[in-house]
Amino acid sequence: MAKKIAIFNTKGGVGKSFIAANLSVALATNQKKKVLLLDLDVTAPGDPARMLNISAQKSLADSEPSKDLLIGTSFGVDFLAGILRPQQAYQLSTEKLNAAFSFFDTLYDYFIIDAGDLFSRNFITTLEQANLLLLALSPDILSVYQIKWLLETLPSLGFPLKIAKIVLNRAESASSISWQEIKVSLPVEILASIPSQGKIAMHALNRGVPVFADSPKSRISLAIKGLSDRLNDESIYLKPVKIDQLRLKDVSFVQTPDFWGEARVVKSLEKKELPREFDEKTLLKKQIHTRLIESLNLKRLDLGVFSDPQKLEELRQRARNLVSELLAELAGSFVQQEQERKLFIKEIMDEALGLGPLEDLLNDPAITDIMVNNKDEVYIERYGKIEITNKKFISNEQVGVIIERIIAPLGRRIDESVPMVDARLADGSRVNAIIHPLSLTGPCLTIRKFGKERLTLERLKELGTLDDAIAEFLRACVFGRKNMIVSGGTGSGKTTVLNVLSSFIPDNERILTIEDAAELKLRQNHWVRLESRPPNIEGKGAITIRDLFRNSLRMRPDRIIIGECRGIESLDMLQAMNTGHDGSMTTIHANSTHDVLSRLDSMILMSGMELPIRAIREMIASAVDIIVQTARLVDGSRKVIQITEISGMRDEMHIDLHDIFVFRQTSFEEGGKILGEFKSTGIAPTFLDEIKLRGIALNENIFRE
Repeated sequence: MAKKIAIFNTKGGVGKSFIAANLSVALATNQKKKVLLLDLDVTAPGDPARMLNISAQKSLADSEPSKDLLIGTSFGVDFLAGILRPQQAYQLSTEKLNAAFSFFDTLYDYFIIDAGDLFSRNFITTLEQANLLLLALSPDILSVYQIKWLLETLPSLGFPLKIAKIVLNRAESASSISWQEIKVSLPVEILASIPSQGKIAMHALNRGVPVFADSPKSRISLAIKGLSDRLNDESIYLKPVKIDQLRLKDVSFVQTPDFWGEARVVKSLEKKELPREFDEKTLLKKQIHTRLIESLNLKRLDLGVFSDPQKLEELRQRARNLVSELLAELAGSFVQQEQERKLFIKEIMDEALGLGPLEDLLNDPAITDIMVNNKDEVYIERYGKIEITNKKFISNEQVGVIIERIIAPLGRRIDESVPMVDARLADGSRVNAIIHPLSLTGPCLTIRKFGKERLTLERLKELGTLDDAIAEFLRACVFGRKNMIVSGGTGSGKTTVLNVLSSFIPDNERILTIEDAAELKLRQNHWVRLESRPPNIEGKGAITIRDLFRNSLRMRPDRIIIGECRGIESLDMLQAMNTGHDGSMTTIHANSTHDVLSRLDSMILMSGMELPIRAIREMIASAVDIIVQTARLVDGSRKVIQITEISGMRDEMHIDLHDIFVFRQTSFEEGGKILGEFKSTGIAPTFLDEIKLRGIALNENIFRE
């Protein structure tokens, strides 16, 4: 395979073509190497050809790579033109460039590439193929600034600084910057200094002869020869991975030419499937991750950095540069594709400074839940269905680090003394984590994502969650200040429905919401949000939903909305509904509207309140008007499957319930989609006349069976 050396600078007139032409001749005549000089300058094409006294008639832009495009020279160098004139620049595609590199790769010892001065997609493609980047630099301040900008840009693209070396052209010319000053200013090695001998260079150029051939004893030629000698030194190129670096026993890796392609791993002693720990890419990632943590001292890093955007970005930039350097040191020459390299660097950066494999999952709007069982098992819920992903953590310890990174900025902690925690991300997503000794499979992390889309009633109808009749009835219930409970299982859409119901509340009413983790998104302006607080590290300072609820009664609310009732606060909610706070709402976990009554009984009794069942049920019957049941069906869809009215006590112990609307499944569509329809039971609500007296329009025909 040929060594590919690109010569580049974003500033023109620094001698890129001069260096490329003379270096090619030096390698061919002095080193006896097979050399291809490739002109990829699209702004001033043809300069290297003129220096070799040849004229190209065909170029890569004209046709596919073939030997017919090559021009032999009397100096032992073959020449290939990228384009013949600037107007052809758009015809030179990255696909043609890659095809040319592949076609000529085995025919030559060296590719010397005049990469021009344009920082373009073709230059990036060339850099992906290059083993070495020579930055032609003239000793003036503008050229130094251009190179400095370029060296700052390379790491952000995933290229390590080790790929770049400087060739100082016209060194020691009058009024020039000294090489010592340049060495201090730029963080890369000066590989060669070519002196300024203007008369010799101009004489050779005008005759179409390289200086190296025209004046072999000149100082310029001797410097070029020294540069060609340095190119025999393997240490200046990016080295391939050494097997002993991987510290494996009994394992040999047979790697395809493309490092980022699928590596074929063969175990020499046993023929059985190799564990994931022996995967070469995973091992490389572990090596770089360990070195990064050591270099940046991440274990002692103040976690407050992660809540400061400016400090975090500075840290990420330092880490990105270091990862590029480590990747070059451990992973060999950069012949891999740009996107694959960027992805690899991103994965390491996410592990070190972000949320690791969870970053992409959190950014996917189709995913609603993320469930980490251990380092090797990451599940998601997408469109209502659970599926396993190919995401994996480096280790269980890394899962623990990610958990701490999530909860530490929130003032929470997790360890063996507090092995379980609930928290909320900045975007509102709910987080639950549980670790050893409670979790036996490894650290578990569950994230319920906070949807960015504010679902409306119309959107729910489009999704098939409810129909026009149900929507009209629920709107009338909210306008009519009916107390409502939304019930359902986990992930059934309770909070979404509660959000939509709250959107019907008039703007002139004062609304208080009380939640464990703030998820509700109301559109009204007069809205006060309250959120409970867990105990601190010492186990003190907790503020419960019940505490907030009692305080809210002194805040003159028109409506109170509790995100979820799960304990003694349900008794307070019922009392408030009974004492003038009509139109209040909450959610509760229950499998059906009838089960809501049993759940309320249980929560009140388990809280330690010694109330007779009859008193509790009378309180429920007089407080709650409507129960809306939601469900997630087997096809992943979420629907309102039942709307039930509580119309009072049927007898001393039983509450009178009437279903008003139900969802009835009719069949399965191909692909598992559930088909069904929303039906009225034929029973109108007992408060229908009250709705009319309030002047609320409601079509009675929606209640006909």
